[in-house]
Amino acid sequence: MKFQILTLFPELFPGPLGHSITGRALNNNLWSLNAINIRDFATDKHKTVDDVPFGGGAGMVMKPDVIERALLSFPEQGRRIYMSPRGTPLTQNLVKELSKEPTLTILCGRYEGVDQRVLDAYGFEEISIGDYVLTGGEMAAHILMDATVRLIPDVLGNETTTDEESFSNGLLEYPHYTRPANWTDASGKDHPVPEILTSGHHGKIDKWRQDQSLELTRKRRPDLLSDK
Repeated sequence: MKFQILTLFPELFPGPLGHSITGRALNNNLWSLNAINIRDFATDKHKTVDDVPFGGGAGMVMKPDVIERALLSFPEQGRRIYMSPRGTPLTQNLVKELSKEPTLTILCGRYEGVDQRVLDAYGFEEISIGDYVLTGGEMAAHILMDATVRLIPDVLGNETTTDEESFSNGLLEYPHYTRPANWTDASGKDHPVPEILTSGHHGKIDKWRQDQSLELTRKRRPDLLSDK
């Protein structure tokens, strides 16, 4: 899978994605990354990438002609994505869909955003990671890429599975426990593992985990249960 990033700060990539599981997968060529600097495609001596908005208002807007030249420097763009708080929410189902794409080109905005005309002209799909505003799209792109890369075949290997993770079945994930079976905290209070998990009865354990997922979802994300 290939990621192509349009940004004013290419040095931010791969960033955290160059470490741990995603970093090993990058080194093993399970995915690739090419981040280019939009400013390199400005034609004036000051390398201007933004200008004042028509109609007035605060801030600056990234210029469509500069973005277009940067975009077209990629011979093939694949699915074009613009990270934007007004976009379609990033969900696990969307992540699964994106993980099947051979190429994703991600535009990271700055300032007040980018000129709408270049988004319309090239069919950029706007995607949001949440109902808040960041200083730029780079961190949002990291999140989208991390969620997507881990679903590429062979990236996770035997380290974990995605079958029972949060949102994989429409529910939040159940709690996890490990040794010691009875942990005593610094105040001297005991915290034993739920007895069912040490019973060895896999059918009852599966039922307990399903019940826990359902209860956590009901308490914390009841919106996920609206269609159940």
